[in-house]
Amino acid sequence: MEKPDAIRQPQELESKAPQNPNAVGPTDSGRDAWMTIAGCFMVQFCTIGYSNAFGVYQDIYTREFLPDKSPSDISWIGSFQYFMQYAPGVFVGHAFDAGYFRHMMVLGSFLEVFSIFMLSLVRKGQYYQVFLAQAIGIGLGQALLFIPSLTVISQHFKKRRSFATGVAVTGASVGGIVWPILLNQLDQKATFGNANRAAGAVAGVLLLCANVLIKPRPVEGKALSGVHLGVKSIFGDIAYMVSIGAACLVSLGLFFPYFYLQLYTVDQGVAPHLAFYTLAILNAGSIVGRLVPNFFADRLGPYNMIIPCLFLTAVLLFVVLGVHSFAGIVLFGLFYGCTSGSYISLIPSIIIQLSRQSGQPGLRMGFAFTSVGFWTLIGTPIEGALLHVSGSNGSLLWSPCIIFSAIAVSCGAVGMLISRVIFVRQARNKGLGQLI
Repeated sequence: MEKPDAIRQPQELESKAPQNPNAVGPTDSGRDAWMTIAGCFMVQFCTIGYSNAFGVYQDIYTREFLPDKSPSDISWIGSFQYFMQYAPGVFVGHAFDAGYFRHMMVLGSFLEVFSIFMLSLVRKGQYYQVFLAQAIGIGLGQALLFIPSLTVISQHFKKRRSFATGVAVTGASVGGIVWPILLNQLDQKATFGNANRAAGAVAGVLLLCANVLIKPRPVEGKALSGVHLGVKSIFGDIAYMVSIGAACLVSLGLFFPYFYLQLYTVDQGVAPHLAFYTLAILNAGSIVGRLVPNFFADRLGPYNMIIPCLFLTAVLLFVVLGVHSFAGIVLFGLFYGCTSGSYISLIPSIIIQLSRQSGQPGLRMGFAFTSVGFWTLIGTPIEGALLHVSGSNGSLLWSPCIIFSAIAVSCGAVGMLISRVIFVRQARNKGLGQLI
């Protein structure tokens, strides 16, 4: 017996858009669906996973390759690379909706691999060459890969979409563990150039496999409108806009541990050779966070999982003020990796959920990441500006930047709760269902 609209879960809501006669709906299973997830896993490994290893480059550039540049100057390379993945999101998303997925995958794969090899050829001390190859070249290539690899999942999965997305984005966590170890070992045993040539070869093989494995499908929905009309409709969707505002606030504080936990660990008196593993610990925790909550999100709804995960993330940021031992930092890293990883993997499901009626999931996914990208770019520099030396022993005063991060994530959690309330009311008014 079919459920009445009033008690349907949000993932069960059906779009009432005109149907495409050539469309094939999501199957939630099958060889093509899981091959696509495997390919998206590889893309995430080579995009966000690779970006998460910038701490290795920061160390190499500061000590050896760009010794005349300050750590702040060097950090802009990594920040801008990360920003470039998000900045073109509106145009990348619209191109996805227009059917250019395969074109972007091929071009993005070539551009990222080519730029990594170009990075291996830059001359020591040439900051502008590094910036062009790494921040702009690699960043732009990743932009053409990252958002399409998240959006294409919705063509294959509906009831199990959150879990499938979680499996795919786990590639970023695995990459965040593998790339730093790989680059560190290669840099110690070979030259900087050879280390990057090896990294380019690994990325090239994985992205080639991803291009073969990922299978885009014709989808149901409205005929595409221009990007101008699509963006105009976005601003009229209150629940969507509130969720984007909440995500922007979260981005101001969420990545603080990913950038500063190793420094915090050393500042607490922990041996540097132990502090080196804090980033790997964070990413190991995020593997669990990207899988388990997503599994339950398909049954309880993505909103009902992402909101408690955000509040727990904020609580953990406040708790770290009292954590000073290595054992405590390890536990914090595991739990924080889990809760923050849950948010990162669930937010695409929220965006797709809110895009159900628009017929333009790619454009809405792209607009969301374009908006969030700017706040991600400025969040960690703000926290760095709040971090300063306290006392004659050279120790750092951490409380201002930690409190700032915790408050930002807390406000984002409240904003996401408000977005859920608005979404429920909109669904009821349209007779589509409600969140429970």
